[in-house]
Formats: sequence, structure tokens, C-alpha cells
Amino acid sequence: MSVDIDDPDLTLAEIFHRWPEVARVFWRHETACVGCPIAPFHTVIDTCVEYHLDEVVFRAELRAIVAGATSRRRSVRQDDEEPRR
Repeated sequence: MSVDIDDPDLTLAEIFHRWPEVARVFWRHETACVGCPIAPFHTVIDTCVEYHLDEVVFRAELRAIVAGATSRRRSVRQDDEEPRR
């Protein structure tokens, strides 16, 4: 089953577990979400409300990081599958 970064019910803990690269987005916006004990219960919506962030812009930043990480992972896998000469 594929998980979508835009799922409104996805907890921050799950996001950080699946896409650790997104931590830099949270840090750039000076949130305390990374490592927070409430992360298993809060969502991106909660973060945006608490820190007065534009949710559309914030989610776009998260998607960009996830897309880049996903394409890098695919590239690494393809490199691993290519025969060595």
C-alpha cells in the first residue's frame, strides 16, 4: 500500500519515519516537530495551525523533498541493478 504525503491523517511520526529528508522543511520553518513526543499524534495540519504556516505552501515544500528523495532512491537502485564491467 502506498502512502501519500498529502494524506491529512498521516501523523508527523509516520512522515519522519517514511521520509526523514523532510525534517529540513520543519527546521527551516523553525518548528519543534522533529523529535517532539507529540509527533505520533499530530499531523501537518496541526503543525500549520500551531506555527501559523500556509498549509498549501508547506505541503508543496514537503512534496518537493519527497519527490527528490524518491527519484534519488530509484537512481541508486537502478545503479545497483546495472551489471558491473
